[in-house]
Amino acid sequence: MIVGSSARFAAGLVALLLLVLLLPLLVLSSAVSVAAPRPSEPMPPRPGAPADPALLHRDGTQVRLPSGVAPPPALSARSWLVADADTGDVLAAHNAHKRLPPASTLKALFALTVLPRLSQTARHTVSERELAGIGAGSSLVGVKEDVTYQVADLWRGVFLHSGNDAVRVLAGLNGGWEATARQMEATARALGALDTKVVSPDGYDAPGQVSSAYDLAVFGREGLRDPDFARYCALPYATFPADGWSYGIRNTNRLLTGEDGVARYPGVLGVKNGYTSGAGHTLIAAARRGGRTLVVTVMNPRSGGGSAVYEEARQLLDWGFGPGAKVRPVGSLLPPAAARPVTSAAPEAPVAPEAGRATVAGRAPGAAPATASVPGPAPAPASASGEVPAAGPGAPLPARGAPARGTAPSGGAPDASDPAAPRPAAARTAVAAGAEPSSSPLVPVLLVGSACAAAATLWTVRRRAAR
Repeated sequence: MIVGSSARFAAGLVALLLLVLLLPLLVLSSAVSVAAPRPSEPMPPRPGAPADPALLHRDGTQVRLPSGVAPPPALSARSWLVADADTGDVLAAHNAHKRLPPASTLKALFALTVLPRLSQTARHTVSERELAGIGAGSSLVGVKEDVTYQVADLWRGVFLHSGNDAVRVLAGLNGGWEATARQMEATARALGALDTKVVSPDGYDAPGQVSSAYDLAVFGREGLRDPDFARYCALPYATFPADGWSYGIRNTNRLLTGEDGVARYPGVLGVKNGYTSGAGHTLIAAARRGGRTLVVTVMNPRSGGGSAVYEEARQLLDWGFGPGAKVRPVGSLLPPAAARPVTSAAPEAPVAPEAGRATVAGRAPGAAPATASVPGPAPAPASASGEVPAAGPGAPLPARGAPARGTAPSGGAPDASDPAAPRPAAARTAVAAGAEPSSSPLVPVLLVGSACAAAATLWTVRRRAAR
């Protein structure tokens, strides 16, 4: 086949035209791809200086102070610890793993273990046998035989009035005294709290029963991540039912109520206090300020009387919110990765208990039934649920199962690790503004134009060839 000069000329013209049109298109596409920011995976936060795990096992005070930062206060307590509840970082500690009797602060571990196992709305009529075996001199909320209680009532008796009688009944509903003690120890191990030995789940002095400032801080931090625990431990007042009537009860944590000569701590979230003749005064306290949540533990102050445990906790909180914010951690409250319990995420804030299954009471061992005294009325009115919420700031930590974060966990921000969680407006704006490459509107125009020009030229060439 012989191709004429006009056809060859037209073919060359087509090739030149395509080159002229497509070359700018390629250049423009390359420029757009270079200029547009490329999506990148989120970078993890820079880790702080690692702490020697053995630091917290040393005697004395452990703290890593940068130059010019004030040290923690000198306290009389045999053991204490202050930690960031959001991240789990231990800011400072004194004899953190010293094993001491915990008194009623052990009820924090009891609640962590038993709260998820019992329906809050279940009702139970107490028998005489369930109240047997309560230790002499125990604190009692006034649980009576043949009276029907809601499980939530019993929990208010535990958290506010530290009622060993309420603990006895709840432990019976959970399968018995010994079974509950073993479950508590298993919970402690799963959380990395290895100093705790449970003999009496209510914290009553018993041979061999010990815990530590470190373990108690672990229990307090974990409790704040449970919506029911966080709600109960923050109640300053509530009502407790009797046979056909009710009476007021007051939280024995004076840092929360601000009574009996101890000022309420600003932003306090509560948790649990305790006292026995063998343990002295003990306390797990938590507070929130400026987007940070701290948890402190104080065990057995040796001077200052009954208010010393609160005042020394106050000093630790003040230091932690002040100079302590600048220190390097000396350890962590986070459990070992292999031992972390797998739990589902719970609501961001405390919610009303859900209706659930009825529970069957177990039977606790013991001797004669205990006699309870009826506390006086509380100065604040109660709601229909029997709870009088605390006034003032304070929000719970993220529910158990949510990852620890360096920012405040109770502000309602969605979990970044959850792909189904909605992105906040700022994140959506960032994505729209350049987190993904955007295409210039000129690119499709040039592409369509080039195709049209090529088609027109080809049509012209074929017509000339046909002639």
